[in-house]
Amino acid sequence: MNETTFLRHIAYDSVIFGFSGEKLKILIMKYHNTGLYALPGGFVQRDENLNDAVRRGLKERTGLANIYLEQFYTFGDVTRYKPEIMQTILEANEHNVEPYQWMLDRFISVAYYALINYREVVPTPDALSDSCDWYDINELPTLMLDHAEIVAKALQTLRDNLERKLVGTNLLPPLFTLTELQKVYEEILGEKLHRGTFQRKILGLGLLQRHEKQFSGKAHKAPFLYSFGEGGGSL
Repeated sequence: MNETTFLRHIAYDSVIFGFSGEKLKILIMKYHNTGLYALPGGFVQRDENLNDAVRRGLKERTGLANIYLEQFYTFGDVTRYKPEIMQTILEANEHNVEPYQWMLDRFISVAYYALINYREVVPTPDALSDSCDWYDINELPTLMLDHAEIVAKALQTLRDNLERKLVGTNLLPPLFTLTELQKVYEEILGEKLHRGTFQRKILGLGLLQRHEKQFSGKAHKAPFLYSFGEGGGSL
């Protein structure tokens, strides 16, 4: 990883959302021997499109290639420039800092959020990290630099998008119940929703296809299964 391979002063950070069935979670990395926690991120190769760089990084961390991805903000405040943090990470991994001086420069970060099926992911740390794990959105460790601000902005963007998108398209398995879909919305919004009101609104949009009931016990209590029809990603 040298300065002739990557663009200087530009990086990306990814807020990778997954839904466990009960909780909204994001992937967080822990850098080796530092106690530092961070969002998955990386640099852009000189001959690489920005979006392609982000997708490359996401595949390395999740094992998935086809991921829903949106760019939502660019973070460039002077206060995010703390070269001592990257130096600590490099030294903790027993790297000679001299060849990596370019990584100690000030970086502007383009932030993306990704929506993925939690059950399909194999979280994989990078070469500088000990772990890459799921954390509940309300139980995150202290994140380095401005990464907590990036998470907050991503979550707010996700909430704003609920008015125009069915984000569950990417967070749920192909077949799901209305209860599961409602739980996704509640986790994103951070509040409980009235069951009847929510179901009337969602069904009234005409974007869901109903399938056979999911039998697990008493037949009359089995819920119907649903899937998103074509164009089901937008309201």
